[in-house]
Amino acid sequence: MFVLLRQLASIRREARLARGPRRSLAIRHVDAGSCNGCEHELGAVTNPFHDLQRHGLDIVASPRHADILLVTGSITTRMAGPLRTAYEAMPEPRLVAALGDCALGRNLLGSPAELIGALEDVLPVDIRIPGCPPTPEAIAEHLLAALETR
Repeated sequence: MFVLLRQLASIRREARLARGPRRSLAIRHVDAGSCNGCEHELGAVTNPFHDLQRHGLDIVASPRHADILLVTGSITTRMAGPLRTAYEAMPEPRLVAALGDCALGRNLLGSPAELIGALEDVLPVDIRIPGCPPTPEAIAEHLLAALETR
């Protein structure tokens, strides 16, 4: 069963590749206070197997060059200000993605006194990627869907 699902995912990926990217999106990743599980899976999305760059998605170092602000981890009180600053530095139109259950406000990590809650309490969220941590396939699927809608 797992092999069949992997083959179907590969076929879908190859079909998207054959069409070519409609456009490219730059992603700025911010860790707002996580256990690094989501970062590990995000790194797997950029490896040669998934290779988001061939689809036109790339991770950049500055929010000034980013189209998507990708946030992982529980939103701590100390990170709310820097997240707003990064969001305001992004050019329009801009998207915000919450990666993982912590960013979605399920408070899996940390003390409630130090947490704000969901990323939606700080910024408007356009893309929600659930999971603890989400699989590389789920991350790629949600980001590629954002690329196709642009």
